[in-house]
Amino acid sequence: MTSEGEGENKAANDAAKTTTAHGMGLVYGIEDKPPFMAALLAALQHLLAIFVAIITPPLLIAGGLHIEDPKIKGFLVSMALCASGVCTFIQCRRFGPIGSQLLCVQGTSFQFIGPLIGVGLVAQSAAIGAGDTAAAVTYGLPLIFGCCICAAPAEMVAAFLFKRLRTIITPLVSGIVVTLIGLGLIKVGVIACGGGFGSMAPDAKFPFAGWQNLTVSGAVLLTIVAFNCSSNRFLRMGSVIFGLVVGYLIAFFGFHMVTFETGSLLSFNVPVPFKWGVAFDPASIFGLAVVYLVTSIEASGDITANSMISGLSITDESYHRRIRGGVLADGLNSAVAGVFNSFPNSIFAQNNGLIQLTGVASRHVGYIIAAMLVLLGLFPIVGMLFSTMPDPVLGGATLLMFGMVAAAGVRIIATQRIGRKETLVLAMAFGAGLGVELCPDILRHAPAAVKGIFSSGLVTGGLVAILANAAIRIKE
Repeated sequence: MTSEGEGENKAANDAAKTTTAHGMGLVYGIEDKPPFMAALLAALQHLLAIFVAIITPPLLIAGGLHIEDPKIKGFLVSMALCASGVCTFIQCRRFGPIGSQLLCVQGTSFQFIGPLIGVGLVAQSAAIGAGDTAAAVTYGLPLIFGCCICAAPAEMVAAFLFKRLRTIITPLVSGIVVTLIGLGLIKVGVIACGGGFGSMAPDAKFPFAGWQNLTVSGAVLLTIVAFNCSSNRFLRMGSVIFGLVVGYLIAFFGFHMVTFETGSLLSFNVPVPFKWGVAFDPASIFGLAVVYLVTSIEASGDITANSMISGLSITDESYHRRIRGGVLADGLNSAVAGVFNSFPNSIFAQNNGLIQLTGVASRHVGYIIAAMLVLLGLFPIVGMLFSTMPDPVLGGATLLMFGMVAAAGVRIIATQRIGRKETLVLAMAFGAGLGVELCPDILRHAPAAVKGIFSSGLVTGGLVAILANAAIRIKE
């Protein structure tokens, strides 16, 4: 029971928060409960903004691992949706110290695409070297999920070291890492535009870089750009979805690239922990831990922006509690996603823009978003539909998206004063990171453990940036 004084204080605090929220131009603040139809409308807009971003990483990772089986691809998409729903609920609801208690929507992280493909290929190479096949190790998925689970505690620990990490992973380092993420993924997007790895086979119906594949990917890219240039904000928000629809229709009716398997579409996808088992590799775990550390900094920035937009303080103890809870949930959610055969999750920044646009910051809307994501993931028809999406359709969208990721990194770097020392850090990080990406044979004679860590340009460049930044002692 609470005393009368405590009840009055709580009421006063709630009233103050409501006043601040309305002062920020919000229709509904963090703790407000909008009418169901208003909450549903806001939730649908958030869903449209994140849906493509959630399903794209599993499809790209499947493509990078040469997974052609539509059932496996469809299951990965379904589990990504389910995991995002559960993770979003944890962030919005908050359980003990876990969760930001804000309208923070979580989804599959783009930052891990390149490193996870690298981890999966390590498992495939080991199997082939032992005289087996990539399919025998389920294309490396057990190793990916095992390493994601084991590396996730790095972000959970970072939640309690937020202030100290800010002095190590500075905006300059974050900008370098984000730029490397975008530049490293552009290759993935270009391969998808050309038709993906499947089109590289000698007997492929649509050969790699054939005019059909390039026509589809070009149509998607141009459609997205055209809608993005529109003055109508709703057309801009849905530009990626419109582009994918146009590309899908051209691929389906124009070139007959799409085939369906209807046998299991009316069943349910039941989440099964460790469906394909787990495997572990210390070098891969260390490499992913570095990515988790960078993700923690990104998550803290998203939570800060969300707090500001929602009319909350970013200077008091409650702010630091939200940061700790949000980053802790970010790491825990990624581990939970790995248990249920999905990839690491992170807070989506684009939803902060939607909060400003709709004026709805209520975390109760997050519960509806979470329920929608879980329901979509439980029905195989959703995963199977997107697993049949031809690579050129996805490539046209992701090529632009990854270019924008790289551009965002450049913008972060540009906010800093770039002097002699900063230029030296940039040169070392980009030289090492892009060098490994462009010439992976440089590690040909390195021990397997070294290859496991430094085969990713993101991990190599990120580590060099952190160490060089600390050694040269650049002050913010």
